[in-house]
Amino acid sequence: MEGRQKEWSRKALMLMGLLLVSFVGKIASLSVTVNDIECVYEYVLYEDDTVSGNFVVVDHDIFWGSDHPGLDLIVTSPGGNTVHTSKGTSGDKFEFKAPRSGMYKFCFHNPYSTPETVSFNIHVGHIPNEHNIAKDEHLDPINVKIAELREALESVTLEQKYLKARDVRHRHTNESTRRRVVMYTVGEYIALAAASALQVVYIRKLFGKSVGYNRV
Repeated sequence: MEGRQKEWSRKALMLMGLLLVSFVGKIASLSVTVNDIECVYEYVLYEDDTVSGNFVVVDHDIFWGSDHPGLDLIVTSPGGNTVHTSKGTSGDKFEFKAPRSGMYKFCFHNPYSTPETVSFNIHVGHIPNEHNIAKDEHLDPINVKIAELREALESVTLEQKYLKARDVRHRHTNESTRRRVVMYTVGEYIALAAASALQVVYIRKLFGKSVGYNRV
């Protein structure tokens, strides 16, 4: 009896280790520069898997604009149906159940001519059920619990990546605002100096004409 328990514990630990190791690299993270339309593809192995992710426009080149125009994200299934849409936003989260297995397409649409840099994270979550978990009745609940733990950890990691990308975006926005304020202030000083110089020239000409009239 004790030998069977030790064997069961060894199998459980090995399975837990394999599943937690497989957690590394499950989240696809990339940076995409969108000029017009850029698409990213992700393969989903099982129907009803949870596809989740987020994106943040971290940088843009609109110097004087106060608000970001935003991008559109359209997600289509292998059958060509639209399963998610985000319109005119600089950052968003998404989550949906995959209606079928196959290749899913994530397309960013930029309605403006200015290139946009997007931080994009995606994760396909899968929790085993009675059809695809191990047949050992002692390992079944362990598989499910480990898969649920793995998905929870990946959800936390996704949220961290999203917050980090938003922080980068806020830093870019603050730096852009600072540059605009500096340029506006410099422009004000230049305009003030030019107006002062024109006033001096005008007054000199005015006094020059007055002296000429007095001589006559």
